Amino acid sequence: MALLRTSEIKSMSGEERAKKLRELRDDLMHERGTAAMGGAPTNPGKIRALRTNIARIETIQKEEEKH
Repeated sequence: MALLRTSEIKSMSGEERAKKLRELRDDLMHERGTAAMGGAPTNPGKIRALRTNIARIETIQKEEEKH
């Protein structure tokens, strides 16, 4: 799971950003469910990367709402 760059997020349209945010949240829910059931994570840093990407998208959306 690679981190999204802010320039990539800013170049997305509002619809694309919303779609990507939904995908990331679904992935995060799946990863947390696997961890809660005691499953060994395939990639230990994936949950952190997902959370970071979600925060970046939400931050950019809030910035654009202000302008």
